[in-house]
Amino acid sequence: MIPTWLACAFAQKACRLGKSVLYTRVPRLLEELRIARGDGSHKRRLIALAKLDVLLLDDWALQPREKYGRDDLLEVMDDRAERRATIITAQLPTEHWHAWIGEPTIADAILDRLHHHAHRITLKGESLRRARSSKTAPSDLT
Repeated sequence: MIPTWLACAFAQKACRLGKSVLYTRVPRLLEELRIARGDGSHKRRLIALAKLDVLLLDDWALQPREKYGRDDLLEVMDDRAERRATIITAQLPTEHWHAWIGEPTIADAILDRLHHHAHRITLKGESLRRARSSKTAPSDLT
């Protein structure tokens, strides 16, 4: 899966090229959309997301999603498919995304829209956070 720092580098390049970009964590976005359903701004929020040139969704499949979250992800992906760039970062391997989404029909629809023109980058190796923390951690605690 693509790490956050690399996804942010792509997003930063898009900004420098004059593109509109939004970085958000998936759990936060789904919570905002859930709240927007209650305050009447849901449709406006979906329209705004659809207009962005680049949407960077960090922490995909990090925590369980609710039914409305599944529906909202479908709406977002459907509005953006083949029109706008969507960058996704995830710890969960893509072969497990279908099970994470849950509802098979909606999972098929979301993943079809994501994978149709996708460029997948999978990095292997140690996390940069772990590598940095091991360099700065004291080696002797006496």
